[in-house]
Amino acid sequence: MSFKAIILLTRAEGATHEQFADWWLKQHAPLAKQLPNLRKGVFNLVENPADGDPDGVSELWFDTQADFEAAYASEIGKSVVADSLANVSGRRRMFVVENTIHS
Repeated sequence: MSFKAIILLTRAEGATHEQFADWWLKQHAPLAKQLPNLRKGVFNLVENPADGDPDGVSELWFDTQADFEAAYASEIGKSVVADSLANVSGRRRMFVVENTIHS
């Protein structure tokens, strides 16, 4: 079993979806992939979001929630948060336990 954080990001007011995508995929994602103990990171760009809806959904896998919290308490984690806060108007986190159903 692994711990997964799902983070929904909404672009900053005045920014276009294209500007968000450029920043998020070229600047933010490479920074976030440096988080300590990150097992897997997936950055999903929302197609044609309505105003106010999330522009991107990230999925970050760690072994435990403690690993997630330690990653964001690190210097690189603080940089990831600062970069996010400077470029988004909304950020929501959800923590999930991933379950795979095999048919």
